[in-house]
Amino acid sequence: MNENKLPHGLSAVEALQRRNKEGFNELEIKHNRSTFKIILEVVREPMFLLLLSAGGIYLIMGDAHEAVILLGFVFVIMGITIIQERRTEKVLEALRDLSSPRALVIRDGVQIRISGREVVRGDTLILNEGDRIPADGFILSSHDLAADESMLSGESVAIAKYADDPSNNKLYAGTLTIRGQAIIEVTAIGALTELGKIGKSLQSIENEASPLQKETALLTKHLAIVGIALCFVVIILFVLFRGGWLEGILAGITLAMGILPQEFPVIMIIFMALGARRIAQHNVLTRRLSAIETLGKTTVLCVDKTGTLTKNQMAVAALALRDKFLSIANLDELPEDFHEIVEYCILASQTDPHDPMEKAFYTLANRYLLHTEHLHFDWNLTKEYELAPDLLAMSHLWQIQKQHHHPVATKGAPEAIIDLCHLDAQKRDEIMQQVAAMADQGLRVLGVAKAVHIGEEWPAIQHDFEFEFLGLVGLADPLRDEVPQAAVECRSAGIRIVMITGDHPRTAKAIAKQAGIDSTTVITGAELETLHGDELAACIQKASVFARVSPQQKLQIVEALKSNGEIVAMTGDGVNDAPALKSAHIGIAMGKRGTDVAREAASLVLLEDNFGAIVEAIKLGRRIFNNLRHAMIYTIAVHIPIIGLSILPIIFGLPLVLAPIHIVFLELIIDPACSVVFEAEEASADIMAHPPRLSHEHLISSKHLILSLLQGGLAAIAVALLYSTSLSVGVDVAEARAMAFIALASANTVLIFNSRSHEHSFRQSFTAVSTIGLWVISTTLLSLMAITIMPSIAIYFSFAPPSLSNWLIAFGTGISMFVLFEIVKKGVLSYSSR
Repeated sequence: MNENKLPHGLSAVEALQRRNKEGFNELEIKHNRSTFKIILEVVREPMFLLLLSAGGIYLIMGDAHEAVILLGFVFVIMGITIIQERRTEKVLEALRDLSSPRALVIRDGVQIRISGREVVRGDTLILNEGDRIPADGFILSSHDLAADESMLSGESVAIAKYADDPSNNKLYAGTLTIRGQAIIEVTAIGALTELGKIGKSLQSIENEASPLQKETALLTKHLAIVGIALCFVVIILFVLFRGGWLEGILAGITLAMGILPQEFPVIMIIFMALGARRIAQHNVLTRRLSAIETLGKTTVLCVDKTGTLTKNQMAVAALALRDKFLSIANLDELPEDFHEIVEYCILASQTDPHDPMEKAFYTLANRYLLHTEHLHFDWNLTKEYELAPDLLAMSHLWQIQKQHHHPVATKGAPEAIIDLCHLDAQKRDEIMQQVAAMADQGLRVLGVAKAVHIGEEWPAIQHDFEFEFLGLVGLADPLRDEVPQAAVECRSAGIRIVMITGDHPRTAKAIAKQAGIDSTTVITGAELETLHGDELAACIQKASVFARVSPQQKLQIVEALKSNGEIVAMTGDGVNDAPALKSAHIGIAMGKRGTDVAREAASLVLLEDNFGAIVEAIKLGRRIFNNLRHAMIYTIAVHIPIIGLSILPIIFGLPLVLAPIHIVFLELIIDPACSVVFEAEEASADIMAHPPRLSHEHLISSKHLILSLLQGGLAAIAVALLYSTSLSVGVDVAEARAMAFIALASANTVLIFNSRSHEHSFRQSFTAVSTIGLWVISTTLLSLMAITIMPSIAIYFSFAPPSLSNWLIAFGTGISMFVLFEIVKKGVLSYSSR
């Protein structure tokens, strides 16, 4: 590359015109929701509309106090929701690291450095070692150029590029220049680059609702239908027995507010949001909250090799001479016989390398040869022979001061080095057997040779040197330290690990073996192409290692696993992983070196690229599901008394017990607060010793529903009896209403202890309660005391403060329900387990 004859490039005016016409060099990113849009979503919620309707009816009836209080709750709900949504949007925005690379561009004949997003089509870029390529382009000129395209291809080995080779003279956005220099002309930017095209392909894949979302939606739909029907029944009964349409509609709205399952999404949000915060403590960011619960249901974990199981950092693992083999692992001192091969590896490398393999050579030399005569800082590099498509070897010719002989070092593919050394068939076969043995260990193998040139005229080609074969170097992309232990935990939890990679089958098999992944069967992309239907399903079911697969085949494997009934989690970091990441039930992007496209497609992002964090996330997912089930059972149970106390007084001609403000108190104070209590429950010690729950297992089964109905029914009967008895002995209506509410709220509170776990004994139900749980329960009881004891507050709830004895009777009625709740729980669960 001759920098003295640089192109003139675009003019500043031309660049501006193209940017105005074609836009910035960036992928299209969906904009976050505005605050106004969030407000519109809130006002369409059924609870919001019911509160507005109740407030309007109170105004029509002339009860301004009730109307003002309810409308105040409307704004409280709106404010809380908007704050939660905006915080979520900010978290999602922060997840995208959109720091574009800098670009050295020629404009008006002058080199200037600009932001990568300002590059336009037709720009002339100068690339040096270590530069991130900001756009697609073809090479105008180059010198010893190689690029790391692992983000696109999945291959961790650098790809040599040549200006005069039409089949290999393009560079791609997002890839890395790891060796040499180049001048390129930009041919595509933004969404039109190869990276952008893969990003666009994601739009054809719809995000699936998680299994729990689907189940919750179905349960919500059924309860909503029941609630609407009962609402009309109450209105009709009220009009028939008492007359008064407005009062009847208000009673119907009260029942509807008590029945409509608006708590379910609230509980889901609380559990998922707090779960996301817990997972974030393990350096995992959550992009889609629904993925958290699905993690606990995962049966298959698909992983990419490069950068996911491995560090994507080459290291020398072994050296081989003609008759000797040396493993570098835990080596204190390098034997003298192997000094020369390392010496010539350095001489055949760049003096300031960016290539991971050449960096590995320098690391090895600095460790073992630093104070020996084998490192030559005073030699001058005189001639370079680059890699060529027909000869995958590169040579460096060095000049020694006051010497007429010039050392020559070469390295490259073993076949190329054997060819340069002109070895006979027998020696060639011996070396290739060594190559095969090293490749079976998952090593990338290079050959190394040396020569001496005398004279000042350099040969035109590498074949003109008389090379002597020195040996082989085996490089490994090291396994991440945490991977083997994480694999053990996955197996104990009944989770199958599947490796999907673009690497060589032998490399994939070796890495899988090191990681503890079943490598009995290795399927290649070529073999996958021949399989369809039942054959493909059977292959996917038995094989755990897939090699030489394309991005589309990664997606095909994930889809096939899903078709087999598996709950699939997929990890990856490159652009080539993105379609599969989005298709999987849970996509997990490796965050440090992961691309923007991969992070956008994923549900979770590992900030520290710690594979072991996935296990923690799965553990938390299982814990969240168990606690969520307990919370849902509790929530259904506490709604039964609300239904009973809304209908029974109408049927038996008693004053109404509950009004909309009472329902709001229960919804905003008790139910969400108790959700926090359940969420904080610790996981059982053996939670990862069980296989994943079945894919068709429901969050709320028939036994759980029966348990909720029986517990809620008992509470309804007890509170109704207390209310009617209080009225029959002459207690004022407002005081009797307060007593009923005290009994209801206290029964709801003790039901929390009963519902914390289905395994806890009577005594254990009150032990090991979390600090936040004790704080929430105490706050709830204090709030209950405030609205039933303090006259200035009680009046707004249509309460009259009960006497001390009546308050204690009501409270005792509520807490005594714990015994009945416990008996019912043991009976239902023991019967269903038969």
